[in-house]
Amino acid sequence: MMSFFRALLPREDRFFDLFEAHSKLLVEGAEALERLLAGGEGVEAECQKIKDLENKADAITRDVLLAVRRSFITPFDRGDIKDLIQSMDDAIDMMHKTVKTVILFEQREFEPRMREMGGIIVQAAKLTAQAVPLLEKISPNASRLSMITEQVMRVEERADELHDLGLKELFQRQGRSDPMAYIIGSELYSELEKVVDRFEDVANEISGIVIENV
Repeated sequence: MMSFFRALLPREDRFFDLFEAHSKLLVEGAEALERLLAGGEGVEAECQKIKDLENKADAITRDVLLAVRRSFITPFDRGDIKDLIQSMDDAIDMMHKTVKTVILFEQREFEPRMREMGGIIVQAAKLTAQAVPLLEKISPNASRLSMITEQVMRVEERADELHDLGLKELFQRQGRSDPMAYIIGSELYSELEKVVDRFEDVANEISGIVIENV
């Protein structure tokens, strides 16, 4: 009954445009990270691209938080709106942190498993971008949203496998002969895994919103 009355009230729908705009930046950032992990002369350009996208994403996050404070009625719980946009922003922030490590240690070549993880991150970002617009009409899209979030979970599991396998291979090859290379490599693996973990956080936020609003 409450959902019926809420549907009759005017509400601020700009949130959905902002969510969608942010999700598109996540895809762009993930694709730039994947290109970065290919290595070579394009690394610096992709690092700068991710920095720029992270700044744009921060601006959208600020707009969402400001809209939450100013809006009399929101499409769903204010706390859920804040948690969703902040979890999305955490994903691109983690990409930016990875870039900082690449720059700090002047990395231009990357492990094969890192490149595979880059592809996994793109998958997670694209799934997120598919899910976010569906939140505008949660009830009719509930099944689709649940399916997408489950796919993100499977992607995250694959990322964990690649992380562990990559670390093992790196240690076998450089753990004793080049400890510094191993330390840098393990840090990059950890950060790439955390990028995927942040997308899992987004999926969990979406799942929670679906449960509360269906």
